Amino acid sequence: MTLDDARFMEVIDRTPLVSIDLVVVDPDQHVLCGWRVNQPARGFWFVPGGRILKGETLDDAFRRIAGSELGHGEWSRSDGRLLGVFEHLYDTNFADVPDISTHYVVLAYRLDVKTRPTPPDVQHSKYAWWSKSAAATDPVGPTIHPNTAAYFEFV
Repeated sequence: MTLDDARFMEVIDRTPLVSIDLVVVDPDQHVLCGWRVNQPARGFWFVPGGRILKGETLDDAFRRIAGSELGHGEWSRSDGRLLGVFEHLYDTNFADVPDISTHYVVLAYRLDVKTRPTPPDVQHSKYAWWSKSAAATDPVGPTIHPNTAAYFEFV
């Protein structure tokens, strides 16, 4: 079930959102990150992911999110490994409405791939594959969002 923007903003204001993050790892142990164009976390490298919709099973949510974030392919939750449950707290929201924060409860899954997917430019304007060492030093400055940086301990 999807909501119009006004009703979705009410949900964001009153409840946490539940989402799935995909920690996609290639054979060289690089992690796929996208440059966020939307709030929250706009202007940072972030792993692909998305929220779970009401009435959607975890398997269906994983399949939908992976398909929309990673592109075509047969994506199954059983192909991933649950890394844990994380909390992401933001002072902002998708519409930049003042004084409404966003709270996510995130199920993070590691998804090892043999070939790198070609993701569509939906939530991200560009993509890069980051190594653990590059993410730790982040030579351009703090461009990897701290919530994504936390996933590198699992790589």
